[in-house]
Amino acid sequence: MALFSTRTAALPADLVLVAARTALAWIFIYYGAGKLFGSFNGPGLHQTALFFSNTAHLHPGGFFAVLGGVIEFGGGISLVLGLGARLAGLALFADMVMAMITVTWVNGINSESLTPGYELNMALGVLALVVAVFGAGRFSIDALAERRVAVTP
Repeated sequence: MALFSTRTAALPADLVLVAARTALAWIFIYYGAGKLFGSFNGPGLHQTALFFSNTAHLHPGGFFAVLGGVIEFGGGISLVLGLGARLAGLALFADMVMAMITVTWVNGINSESLTPGYELNMALGVLALVVAVFGAGRFSIDALAERRVAVTP
């Protein structure tokens, strides 16, 4: 009957949150490091600023390049540690919504050209929103801090 239950047991839910946080962290650290530092053959800050100005029409491009890189790189680190995970999830959700609005929406959900559609942005954004709503779970620094400051009667 557990297959049809609407209630989720605590341990599986916490383990799934760890998996979701880790997967998101891996992806966002990868893209954020590429934007900020040129890591993983990424464009680096200057090229990202030019892209944001010319393609995404976000001005000043340098500001939005740093903002996007910090949200993605810092948000990824925050998620993997489970430190400020709700705020990071919300920021990453907003980052993906902006990517859809400014760049990928025009290509549709599954672009048949070289330019990608918005399917990846949507999936990553909604997964980040899950963390923002449900938190990081018991296996996180957020939970550890909550236990430390909890007042015992």
